[in-house]
Amino acid sequence: MQIGLDSFVATLSDPVTGAMVDPVIRLRNLLEEVETADRVGLDIFGIGEHHRGEFLDSAPVVLLAAAAARTQRIRLVSAVTVLSAADPVRVFQEFATLDLISGGRAEIVAGRGSFTEAYPLFGLDLRDYDSLFDEKLRLLLEIRANERVTWSGKHRPPLRDQEIHPRPLQNPLPIWVGVGGSPESVIRAGSLGLPLMIAIIGGQPDRFRPLVDLYREAGAMSGHAPEKLKVGIHALGSFAGTTQEARDDYFPGYERMFGQIGKERGWPAIQRSHFDALCDREGALIIGDAREGVEKILHYNKVLGGIDRITIQMSPGTLPHEKALNAIQILGEQVAPAVREKLGKLAT
Repeated sequence: MQIGLDSFVATLSDPVTGAMVDPVIRLRNLLEEVETADRVGLDIFGIGEHHRGEFLDSAPVVLLAAAAARTQRIRLVSAVTVLSAADPVRVFQEFATLDLISGGRAEIVAGRGSFTEAYPLFGLDLRDYDSLFDEKLRLLLEIRANERVTWSGKHRPPLRDQEIHPRPLQNPLPIWVGVGGSPESVIRAGSLGLPLMIAIIGGQPDRFRPLVDLYREAGAMSGHAPEKLKVGIHALGSFAGTTQEARDDYFPGYERMFGQIGKERGWPAIQRSHFDALCDREGALIIGDAREGVEKILHYNKVLGGIDRITIQMSPGTLPHEKALNAIQILGEQVAPAVREKLGKLAT
C-alpha cells in the first residue's frame, strides 16, 4: 500500500493570536512539509486545487514543481486537478513538464472539484458540470496516448493533427479519477480502466464499499485486468504523541473549516461529540497516536476489500508548523512501516 499526504494549503491562523499566517511563510512551510514527507519515506504528496480565499493552492503545478526541486523520491500528485474548468492540453503540458523536472514522479488525479467557484471564474456553465468533465477526461487520455491529436467536441475548439509537447518521462503518465460518492463517476473510471481515488471525509468507510465493488465490476465488464483497477482513498487525519493531543490539536481548524462550508450548504453546526465519533474506530477520520493510525488504515483496507493507496489530509487543522512536521514524522516513521509490515504478514 502506498501511504502519503494531501494538502489544500489552507490559510492558517495562529492558534494563540488568531492572526493569519503570512502566505509567504505558509508556502515556505508547505515545501518543508513535502521535504519532510520525502525524508521519512512516505510515497505520495498531493496538492489540491481551489479558487477560494481559504486556500493557497490555485496553481498546484507550480507548488508541485517547487517541491520536485527539493525532493528525491516522493511522488507528486494533484488532489485533485479540476479538469472540468481546465484545458486538457495545458493540463497535460504542465504535468508532462513536472514529470520531466521530477524525474518521472508526477501523477494527475482528475476530478470535478468539491466547490463550484472555478466554473464562473473561467466562464463555464455549471449546468455542464458532468459533460465538461467527461469530454475533457477523454481528450486528456487521447493526448496521453498520442503525440499528434485530431479531435473535436462540444466544449473546446477542435484539434487538427496537432502536435502536443513536451512528452512526459513516464509512459503512460499516471492519471487517476478522483470522486466523491457518485456511482456514475466510479463506473466511468472502471469502464476506462483508470485508477480510482475516493474522498472519504465523513461517515463510515464501509459505506463506500458498494462504490468500490461497482468500480471493479465496471472495469471487469470492460475487459480491464484486476491489477489495473487500483483504489486509493483520500481521508482527513493527523497524528501526535497521544490520541487526545491529536484530536485537541485538529478540532479547532476542523470546526472552522467545516463550519464555514456548512453555512454555505445548510449543514448543522459542528459539534465536538460528532467529531469524536468520526475519530472512533468505525469513523472516517484518521486522528490519533501511531497505534490508532495503524489500526484505522488497516480498517479502511479491510472494509473496502483492499486498497492500493491512502493519502491523509491534515490541512483543515490549525496545526502549528512544528506540530504538522511532527505528525508527518509519525506517519512516515511509525504508522506507514507498521501498516506495511502487517499487510505483508497477511499476504503470506
